[in-house]
Amino acid sequence: MLANDTHKELLNIMATDLKLAIIGLDTSHAVHFPERLQSPETPEAQRVSGMRAITCLKFPTPFTSDEVLAERTQKLESWGVTVTERFDEAIADVDAVLIEINDPAYHLEYFEKCAELGKPIFLDKPFADTAANAERIIEIAEKKGIRFFTASSLRFVSELEDACSAVGDATLATVYGPLGKAAAGSSIVWYGVHAFEMLERAMGVGAAKVTAVTDPKGVVAVVEYKDGRRGVVELTEGDYHYGGLVRSKDLTKPYIVDMGNAYSGLLKQIVSFLRDGAAPVPIEESLEIMRLLDATERSVQNGSPTTL
Repeated sequence: MLANDTHKELLNIMATDLKLAIIGLDTSHAVHFPERLQSPETPEAQRVSGMRAITCLKFPTPFTSDEVLAERTQKLESWGVTVTERFDEAIADVDAVLIEINDPAYHLEYFEKCAELGKPIFLDKPFADTAANAERIIEIAEKKGIRFFTASSLRFVSELEDACSAVGDATLATVYGPLGKAAAGSSIVWYGVHAFEMLERAMGVGAAKVTAVTDPKGVVAVVEYKDGRRGVVELTEGDYHYGGLVRSKDLTKPYIVDMGNAYSGLLKQIVSFLRDGAAPVPIEESLEIMRLLDATERSVQNGSPTTL
């Protein structure tokens, strides 16, 4: 194929890509996602096609600094993304929105703004800063007729998927992940969401009560289910590894997560959803995750078992 033909083919492919607005620049995801969509340096195994980030709205939050925002802006602009501080400019002429705000305290505000567009939305983890605000987001989406979903990339990692498929209906699950230190708000909500997302994938809905304790390593939460099942979530400070065990009466499957393709796996789910596919995560599961996070935070604070 001639060079000009190759260039024309590339332009034709790009013309059919969904155009994305990235809302927020205080998270590394706002860079990692466009990198896998459109950076020429991205390895082929991690590339995802079907959509392109064309704009990004940046604004300060406690989770970033001016220096980091400037560095991320430079990277995005090198990949053809227009970075702006004007909301109207960020959402002009786009097909869908990715809300990529590290600080969950902003999620309700910006979801409500973006819902006015009537376009599908991916809301990055965690759902919100509280379960009450997550419920308000659901109400806004229903009122405005907005298609959306929210998830952590850990929901879709192949190691967890394989373990869940092998075990089937799990009666017990233990998962582990990091307890990052939030710059503002609850660290359990902000970073514990990854491990709780894995638990929800393994166990499904039905959580009733959480008993959480702290120790020098972090937080351990025991989740009781209405039908007698049990889940355990270990959140460890300074240890950025993920894994666990999924168990039934007859089978136990351990897994350790390789994060190498986690972002690409999530992006593929987003592409499918935005192209009129079904939401890959039922909203009742996402809401239960927020209620689990809330209950864990309250159990740590009050030192006693806490109902959802």
